[in-house]
Amino acid sequence: MFNAVANLFRIPELRKRLFITVALLIVYRVGWNIPLPGIDPKKIAQFATSTDNPLLRFLDLIGGGGLQRAALFSLGIMPYISASIIFSLLVKVIPSLEKLSKEGSAGQRKINQWTRYATIPICIVQGAFTIRQFTGQISLPDPDGTGQILTFLTFGDAGPTFWLKLGWITALTTGTVFMMWIGEQITEHGVGNGISLIIMAGIVARLPVSIIGSDLGAAKGFLLIGLFLLIVLGVVFITKGQRKIPVQYAKLTRGRRVYGGQRHYMPIRVNMAGVMPVIFASALLSFPQLLFEAVGFHALASAFQYGQYLWSVFYIVLTFFFAFFWVALMFNPVEMSKNMKEHGSFIPGIRPGRPTAEHLERIMNRITLAGAAFLGAIAVLPVIIASTLNLPPLLTVYLGGTTILIVVSVALDLVDKLNSYLVMRNYEGFLRSGAGRRGEEE
Repeated sequence: MFNAVANLFRIPELRKRLFITVALLIVYRVGWNIPLPGIDPKKIAQFATSTDNPLLRFLDLIGGGGLQRAALFSLGIMPYISASIIFSLLVKVIPSLEKLSKEGSAGQRKINQWTRYATIPICIVQGAFTIRQFTGQISLPDPDGTGQILTFLTFGDAGPTFWLKLGWITALTTGTVFMMWIGEQITEHGVGNGISLIIMAGIVARLPVSIIGSDLGAAKGFLLIGLFLLIVLGVVFITKGQRKIPVQYAKLTRGRRVYGGQRHYMPIRVNMAGVMPVIFASALLSFPQLLFEAVGFHALASAFQYGQYLWSVFYIVLTFFFAFFWVALMFNPVEMSKNMKEHGSFIPGIRPGRPTAEHLERIMNRITLAGAAFLGAIAVLPVIIASTLNLPPLLTVYLGGTTILIVVSVALDLVDKLNSYLVMRNYEGFLRSGAGRRGEEE
């Protein structure tokens, strides 16, 4: 393990990519600490730690704590994810977009450009909802029980002007666009998926605060650690789980030589969609409560609060939907069967062409169902643990199954990418294969 870490810095290209990744993540954390003008960040933090709104805490978790500081990056990367969801749906609905998506990298770049443009109006709308909590007065209980009126503005009770509100929305929109640019630069010039790494960095940065701020006894502490380890093992098991489909290559005789005839395996991951269905579902569920609160439907807004029954049901349904939707975007059994037929390969016992496509689709649906069920269970696991063990909501949000899934999945993907660099340069990777060990023993 230590040799593998040392080998990372022996490859010039990888060393440069690691430096770019770390430098951009540091820039992201610096922006997280830049407060908006005219707002007292200490009072915002006091309100955020005193509020009992788990949805606000979950959004704050994904954004890296920006909401608690009224920071430049308060909106996080969620507007960009919401725009990606919209265009992912439109590609399947609008024929012209579907045709454009099949034009290769050029078409994908065009769709990505439109996704960036769509992020800006989403930022403006979310920014308008966000600054509402910065412009009023909140009554919070004082330690002596008398109560206090908390004003977020640094310039006293005077309300903010229209131009100040416009400046806040512009700053929040600029912060999200800048985060989007950081994520794209990490993906292109760094290591790993930039958007996923930004979300992971925000979660990891908030974990120590959630643990230190929770007052747990010894029994609950050890039980929580045990549950944490079990969830991590389950996430790793499902994330690395594969279904290997045997693929036979036809024999081809040319002269006296025989080519092909070998058997390989097509690996299909159980959780092919990864962490994206959970992120998409949480992004969409952040809208109903805000919209219902804005129009005055407080009962519906309460029903869509984090941990409520209706919220849990919609979370599971959206997780299943996005799991199957993401797999449908990435896995086309008809195209795979055509490619196999053109290259002279087939699945033993299955005729080429349409039967092969139906066989692959049937296997993919069953595997996706298992992966989606696991994601749905992980999504509501924090709610079950909190109600069963009577744990504080802040701890279950930050140490819940969703956050563990995000962190573990992104970490495993990052390790796989680093390992591929090491193996490509004839270095020993992080995970030594069984063949290599047998070779050394011989």
